Amino acid sequence: MSLPFYQKYHEHYDRGYRSKDLQSTMSQYQQEKKSSAIYTHGSTAYSHMSSAHQQQASEAYGSSAYRQSSQAYSLGSSAYSLGSEVSSKASSAYDYGYNLGLADSSLMIEDYTSKLSPQTKRAKRSLVSGEEKENQPKDYVVPIFSGRQVNVNGITDTEEERIKESAAYVARRNLLATGEGITTTKQSMVSSQQEELFEKKSRKVAIREKAERLALRKTLEETEEFHRKLNEDSLLHAPEFVIKPRSHTVWEKQNVRLHCSVSGWPEPRLTWYKNHVPINVHTNPGKYIIESRYGMHYLEINACDFEDTAQYRASAMNVKGELSAYASIVVKRYKGEYDETRFHAGASTMPLSFGVTPYGFASKFEIHFDDKFDVSFGREGETMSLGCRVVISPEIKHFQPEVQWLRNGTLVSPSKWVQTQWSGDRATLTFSHLNKEDEGLYTLRVRMGEYYEQYSAYVFVRDADAEIAGAPASPLDVVCLDANKDYVIISWKQPAVDGGSPILGYFIDKCEVGTDIWSQCNDTPVKFARFPVTGLIEGRSYIFRVRAVNKTGISNPSRVSEPVAALDPVDRARLKSQPSAPWTGQIIVTEEEPAEGVVPGPPTDLSVTEATRSYVVLSWKPPGQRGHEGIMYFVEKCVADTENWQRVNTEIPVKSPRFALFDLAEGKSYRFRVRCSNSAGVGEPSEATDVTVVGDKLDIPKAPGQIIPSRNTDTSVVVTWEESKDAKELVGYYIESSVVGSNQWEPCNNNPVKGSRFICHGLVNGQSYIFRVRAVNAAGLSEYSQDSEAIEVKAAIATPSPPYDITCLESFRDSMVLGWKQPDKTGGAEITGYYVNYREVIGGVPGKWKEANIKAVSDQAYKISNLKENMVYQFQVAAVNIAGVGTPSEASASFKCEEWTIAVPGPPHGLKYSEVRKTSLVLQWKHPVYSGRTPVIGFFVDIKETKAKDDQWRGINEKAIANTYLKVQNLKEGVSYVFRVRALNQAGVGKPSDVAGPVVAETRPGTKEIVINVDDDGVISLNFECDQMSPDSKLIWSKDYVPVEDSPRLEIDSKGNKSKATFKDLGIDDLGIYSCDVTDTDGIAASYLVDEEEMKRLLALSQEHKFPTVPLKSELAVEIMEKGEVRFWMQAEKLSGNSKANYIFNDKEIFDGPKYKMRMDRNTGIIEMIMEKLEDKDEGTYTFQIQDGKATNQSTLVLIGDVYKNLQKEAEFQKKEWIRKQGPHFAEYLSWEVTGECNVLLKCKVANIKKETHIVWYKDEREITVDEKHDFKDGICTLLITEFSKKDAGFYEVILKDDRGKDKSVLKLVDEAFKDLMTEVCKTIALSATELKIQSTAEGIRLYSFVNYYLDDLKVSWSHNGAAIKYTDRVKSGVTGEQIWLQINEPTPNDKGKYVMELFDGKTTHERKVDLSGQAYDEAFAEFQRLKQAAIAEKNRARVLGGLPDVVTIQEGKALNLTCNLWGDPSPEISWLKNEKSLDSDEHCILKLEAGKTALFTITAVQTNDSGKYSLVVKNKYGTETSDFTVSVFLPEEEAAKAASETQKQNKKAK
Repeated sequence: MSLPFYQKYHEHYDRGYRSKDLQSTMSQYQQEKKSSAIYTHGSTAYSHMSSAHQQQASEAYGSSAYRQSSQAYSLGSSAYSLGSEVSSKASSAYDYGYNLGLADSSLMIEDYTSKLSPQTKRAKRSLVSGEEKENQPKDYVVPIFSGRQVNVNGITDTEEERIKESAAYVARRNLLATGEGITTTKQSMVSSQQEELFEKKSRKVAIREKAERLALRKTLEETEEFHRKLNEDSLLHAPEFVIKPRSHTVWEKQNVRLHCSVSGWPEPRLTWYKNHVPINVHTNPGKYIIESRYGMHYLEINACDFEDTAQYRASAMNVKGELSAYASIVVKRYKGEYDETRFHAGASTMPLSFGVTPYGFASKFEIHFDDKFDVSFGREGETMSLGCRVVISPEIKHFQPEVQWLRNGTLVSPSKWVQTQWSGDRATLTFSHLNKEDEGLYTLRVRMGEYYEQYSAYVFVRDADAEIAGAPASPLDVVCLDANKDYVIISWKQPAVDGGSPILGYFIDKCEVGTDIWSQCNDTPVKFARFPVTGLIEGRSYIFRVRAVNKTGISNPSRVSEPVAALDPVDRARLKSQPSAPWTGQIIVTEEEPAEGVVPGPPTDLSVTEATRSYVVLSWKPPGQRGHEGIMYFVEKCVADTENWQRVNTEIPVKSPRFALFDLAEGKSYRFRVRCSNSAGVGEPSEATDVTVVGDKLDIPKAPGQIIPSRNTDTSVVVTWEESKDAKELVGYYIESSVVGSNQWEPCNNNPVKGSRFICHGLVNGQSYIFRVRAVNAAGLSEYSQDSEAIEVKAAIATPSPPYDITCLESFRDSMVLGWKQPDKTGGAEITGYYVNYREVIGGVPGKWKEANIKAVSDQAYKISNLKENMVYQFQVAAVNIAGVGTPSEASASFKCEEWTIAVPGPPHGLKYSEVRKTSLVLQWKHPVYSGRTPVIGFFVDIKETKAKDDQWRGINEKAIANTYLKVQNLKEGVSYVFRVRALNQAGVGKPSDVAGPVVAETRPGTKEIVINVDDDGVISLNFECDQMSPDSKLIWSKDYVPVEDSPRLEIDSKGNKSKATFKDLGIDDLGIYSCDVTDTDGIAASYLVDEEEMKRLLALSQEHKFPTVPLKSELAVEIMEKGEVRFWMQAEKLSGNSKANYIFNDKEIFDGPKYKMRMDRNTGIIEMIMEKLEDKDEGTYTFQIQDGKATNQSTLVLIGDVYKNLQKEAEFQKKEWIRKQGPHFAEYLSWEVTGECNVLLKCKVANIKKETHIVWYKDEREITVDEKHDFKDGICTLLITEFSKKDAGFYEVILKDDRGKDKSVLKLVDEAFKDLMTEVCKTIALSATELKIQSTAEGIRLYSFVNYYLDDLKVSWSHNGAAIKYTDRVKSGVTGEQIWLQINEPTPNDKGKYVMELFDGKTTHERKVDLSGQAYDEAFAEFQRLKQAAIAEKNRARVLGGLPDVVTIQEGKALNLTCNLWGDPSPEISWLKNEKSLDSDEHCILKLEAGKTALFTITAVQTNDSGKYSLVVKNKYGTETSDFTVSVFLPEEEAAKAASETQKQNKKAK
């Protein structure tokens, strides 16, 4: 009976499947009715039984006894060890008797004795007392299937491992079933009196028992070796920490020891790590001690210092896996003992997860972010990096912060898609391959102890371009749910972009991990964003992806899911947590016989977990009654209100308690139930489910409502909405935006967002947008919400930030002039003024603030009056805009109100920079308020790098400049600079201004320059456009950096982000630098220099635009058309619909009429005039004039004299040609061509022919007969002349004719034309020549080459080593057929060298070369010698020249005489044979040889026995030849009879 497939490798020992060996073993085992003494080898069993000796316990057959007995046979313990330590007297006696072989050992095991001894079995001695014997159960039997081991199938990598696993299982079962080496009974103490009663054994008995002990030892050793092998197959398991290392807090200079214990097979290898870096004891000798003793692993750290504060990890690894255990060590120190020199850069970088510092507990950390990442935009497949510099104060050496990256509040873990990096002061998050799943709000969180700061910005990921235009975007977030043995549910999110047409559904693809073969799971697209995938192979891992499809095509695939294994959830959880402990050999012993195969009961809790129009998913729980073997399931269905149950999976049972049903009729109602099955049969069905209607149970959500946009920044808008009502399983929302009036919607997010608020970034400042939202869940996307109201993208308005850098510009007795810098942030609106407050400072104690001005001042300087002389004051300034008054600045430095009497000027103020580029910028400032005793005559500008010290200021200009601006050149790109200005008067240089900057020399993205333009009317203007304006920015034009709003020479026009400055009359007064500054920005500006050269260029361009011309592509030209018509034409670059043309001939306008056909194509710009024919009166000058609006142009063509006459002749010729072409004619006239075969082909191309058209060939006015009639299909007529020679010279003519007319073509092949043809033929022949080859002959060596065809006109010459060969009888040249050769007879070494064959075709010499030297000559000469000797041998060998007939018929009694001539040098020897036997000369048969050249054969009287085959053999040293003839002797009577017979036969045939 064959086993079911799930029992082939794990034999379930039911009665129906037991083997014969097992049944015989069981019957033999059950014949022993009484229990025997315990004979165990494990230390656990001996220890327990020895304790029974001391405590007289009687629990041997309790459940605990069986557990301990099974532990004795645990394959992971020291079971079956012959060296076990024992404490009981019984075990000692056994060891003694076993190891030393004592004859009087009373503790030998009778079970083995009875099996091995040849004598009759004696009564067994027992080690239990009489009282204990009474308590022993009688007739105890150990069942065969007394326990089972849980085996996880399908997880091993290969079939071979599964077979080995199964073999180990069966071996253990056989061992336990047969009882080999194992006997279960109780052991007790024996008294000393009983030991003395043992009889002394004879020498024979002692020898027999010693032999039995040796046999027993061999059996035990074999059993131990068996189980040692068994360990390798079944006990492999991953490491497990029995004792984990624990954390310690110690003081400096103390030692600390970490220890742990690990189990696993094979024995794991343990490695210690400090902060994820392996500890190397050789790097710091004496610092670390790592030991492993008796299963314990130690890490000892000597003389701990503060650098040893770290996280330590013990990593255990073997072939089955790796496991780590962690412990922290905190090293504390007393305050005041910190030695900073002991800490150095590059030490421990442990994250500071506690608030301790080298000085104790930190009071507070300040964490600042610099060079922050902004809102970022990427595209699928691209790379992106987010970075931020982190500044932490106070800085603690060797302690690094804990840096975390979060996406939408969830911690980001490094993966193949994203990597994190911390360089010590900069945190970086890098995306190696962007996916839409990566879109979201990213937060950088930096923690130092209990303090942390975080910074966030959004990352948007746009869809990659679809392979097919109009295809939808790829789905996202593919996740595997509810994975089981052969089933998994795949879920995903729908994309935001459908490609312009609705998404019809989705295809799901799967791929087995380790391969790259993708297979499609569904044949038709599914609309629901979840799909059950069945048919998985248990134990294998898979990845999945999803593709969307619409009517245009299929999208790119989504990002693949995480791998998922097709396993039972219980097995998966166990594998994730760690593999279970190895098989311990525990046996549950019962007294009953093993049960028959159990038919499983019905499953429970059957329910429909999901129902859509495409599928229905069932879920249930396995039955409680299912036996000890695996079960499978059959699913049945029936239409509601019927009991017609149909099995769904008839062919393949289901392994998982999940099943997906497809191909159900949408709208119909069904009920479902499940049955279990195993080898015993199919169980009863489960309770049927409630009626389920096939259709989507999850509704598409309703559209959101109340879309409200509000301002956020100059490139973003906040959109809020009312969430969809009654939405179930909501995934999120997609938001779309559209520029007002464009009707083009763009997605604002590609990953659904939850909540009811979203910030849409990447919008264009100043543009008006509308928004709409739709919700999404697994059922699909909702309808779009109503469009929001339009909103212009502008930054939200706020009060400005405080001004800064307040300084005293001038001081008087009772007043002071203050200056300050504009706030960094204007609040999104123009600053309308400033308010100044002041307070007195007496004795270092400031008083109350007082208002200096009631009305806001617009300048960044203000004079405060009515102050007290020699009083010290502090000031603060607040800026104001439309939103209100901003926060006042911090109090300024203290200034004393006193009269300034210094001679040098005060500091310039109002410094600002603009036009920042990568190598330059423009710095501007204002005159100092205090000019000193004399007026200011110039300025000096100083520069230094931002990080440089104050002593590194350097001057830019050596001489003072009078302007209040300077363009700073030669900056280093990417370097940050600061500037200051000093004023100069007659007394000297004053103190420097406040610092301007810092500013980085870089050309910012989006930077634009001023563009000069000259319009069609010649108006010159300067144009500037800015895309980075704030809502309140203005465009201010300046000349030489002085505003020119009301200049009489310029007209300014600004609209939105564009501005134009138009010159009214460009002249010398307008030379200078024109700049356009954008207010309320960070120095955005551009400039344009108009110097004298540029002015001249602009004026010339203006003049050209004022008086335009129509540009021409081509001037007036003339051409002859097909019918002989004459066409005059010209072409303009471009013509409008209002353009017109005038035609002039000899200064008179001509018009369209019978003679002149005029036409103007405004699309192509072609103007033409056609004349049917040219007459003598048409000679003269032709002019075409064009007018297109204001633009004009003309072109003239002069046709006079020979030019006109040639044109007239050409026109007449073309007309005749056109007439000729109305009938059959030659498109190409007769010509010749030399083919590759060296033949001459005469050919012509004909046109306008028909079926009746004839073609006739002539040579010298004689018709040539053509073998084949031409069909004119390809329009080519040919005449092939083979082996062309001088006889083929002449006049060739071909004539075409039919009823429409005729045409002819003549080819003259005489004189020079014939020579040219012959030259070409000879050239082709020469080119066809093969490479020279060497051939040995009997006469010598021949060099030869083949040509396709040879003509005498082809001149052939040979040269040897560069010299022409002189032909002699020994060296000859010739041509044989197509072979051109050079024969060298009787070659000598002088004939070695290079040979060249020259073929001269009449114009060109063609060469073929061969090298007859070295090995080539040696081989050729050797072959020549061989052939020569062979020729000599052939010439001189013995042979029969003739004379002997083939058959001789002779009458008996007649004489036979035969004579033949012989040849040979030397003369041959002859011999005769008859019937292959030697024939000697005698009187009857006379054989003679005369003069060595004539052989005579004579038979005097022929007899019948002379008939036969005769042979003449001639032989000399060069060879042998045999000549045969046959002699037939007949009788006269027989001949007559034959003749008569022949006559009768002929007569019969005649009748």
